[in-house]
Amino acid sequence: MKAIIQEKLRALEREFDIRILFACESGSRAWGFASADSDFDVRFIYVHKADFYLSLNDQRDVVELPVNEVLDISGWELRKALRLFRKSNAPLYEWLQSPVVYEADPGFVGEMRALMPRYFSPRAAMHHYLSMTLGIFESDLSGDTVRLKKYCYALRTLLACQWIVNHSEVPPMEFDKLRAIMRADLNETVDDLLRQKAVGDEKSSIASLASVNDYIREQMAICKRAVSETGVAVDDEPLNRIFRKYIV
Repeated sequence: MKAIIQEKLRALEREFDIRILFACESGSRAWGFASADSDFDVRFIYVHKADFYLSLNDQRDVVELPVNEVLDISGWELRKALRLFRKSNAPLYEWLQSPVVYEADPGFVGEMRALMPRYFSPRAAMHHYLSMTLGIFESDLSGDTVRLKKYCYALRTLLACQWIVNHSEVPPMEFDKLRAIMRADLNETVDDLLRQKAVGDEKSSIASLASVNDYIREQMAICKRAVSETGVAVDDEPLNRIFRKYIV
């Protein structure tokens, strides 16, 4: 699949006359709890040639392929990505930590990763992860039978919130790293969830788990109380330098 994905990326470069600076896996295969039939969620950052940016007209800032059961491939134009990075966009910060990388300009990736602590906003990230956790909890985990993957999704985003509360830093992308801060008595239950997900499919369901539901509910309340009310003052110039460097 890696070779197929890389060829798809090369085809996009030719079709849209772009250069891909970074491409990675962004979903369950990167988080560490893929199912047997999980698709490949590929995300990338790309740049056009300089003439693209010398126009009075608004330009499209997303490139994507039609989604199918196996592949979901889309990317953000560099200026869009840098603007979102400045806002501490949580998915973008995850991409830059992905353990599965398909393409990477070493200089670009190194510069972006080095700037993550400088632009990271605990408030923005907490709002993102709390909103995701609450949405999953209320819509997908309220019944007697629930989809297995929704527990994994809710725990990952909840643990990201807890990581921010505990460390005031960018949370890791990978679930195994995040779960280091999880309450120890849940480890056996979570291990069982991960084993079931690895051999099941995306539609696998299980009986609701009261212990996990109680933990999610309890920790969401703690995280809500801990959300910072202050943002992060940022200096645009480091990102402007990256933008100017890579549009040549």
